[in-house]
Amino acid sequence: MPEGTQAAEPATQQTEQTEHVQPQQPTEPPVAEVPAAVSAPTAKRSRRKAVDLTAPVTVDMSLAPHLEALLISLDRPTPAERLAQGLGLLPIPESDDNQPVDKALLSIAEEQIAMLVAELNKQFDATQRSFRVELLAGGYRVMTLPAFAQTLAIFHKRQTSAKLSRPAVETLAIIAYKQPMTRAELESIRGVSCGEVLKTLLEKRLVTIKGRAEELGRPMLYGTTTQFLNHFGLASIKDLPAPTELKLST
Repeated sequence: MPEGTQAAEPATQQTEQTEHVQPQQPTEPPVAEVPAAVSAPTAKRSRRKAVDLTAPVTVDMSLAPHLEALLISLDRPTPAERLAQGLGLLPIPESDDNQPVDKALLSIAEEQIAMLVAELNKQFDATQRSFRVELLAGGYRVMTLPAFAQTLAIFHKRQTSAKLSRPAVETLAIIAYKQPMTRAELESIRGVSCGEVLKTLLEKRLVTIKGRAEELGRPMLYGTTTQFLNHFGLASIKDLPAPTELKLST
């Protein structure tokens, strides 16, 4: 073969190699990743709709019968927060989410529940029902009206043993106003031994041990319970009548 042809072969191979070389792409800056420390609950909270705290609080009154159904199904006072969660007015916390409910959202939800309760009671009064929704021991509960108390007592044949004796009532009244207090302080006011009466009140869960006093011997401190509030139909201890009405010794 002619020498010119042989000299052309390397040039041909070089051309083929050049065709297979891909042009170098420009280097792009790295994309920042989301920090791994951001948890799922945090991400969910960040997507919550902002609440205008200056706007007047409103609520869908069609939720009133749903609230009534919840209250009828419950046998104890239920806080507004739990009722709001049941109605979808507040998010139900996940099992692994220990974050407290936002105070502003909770305040709005509590007002919404109060508005629904007022609507229910308005309907109950208009139809002369025998019950109302009352705020009792920090929660809402359906309660029969006092006018029907005698009928209920006769039907259930309430035993006299279920009633508190006069010494028990006096002891309970002193604890309610002076709590927390020691047994010695209680007996100095009543002037008699209160061991058996305290035992009865503890058994009925009207009184509980709140702790120990910071004094010699560290005696136990007594105070009232939620059952006490339920028993006497009180929303909180602040609803007790003035001490002067009971003529307590000081």
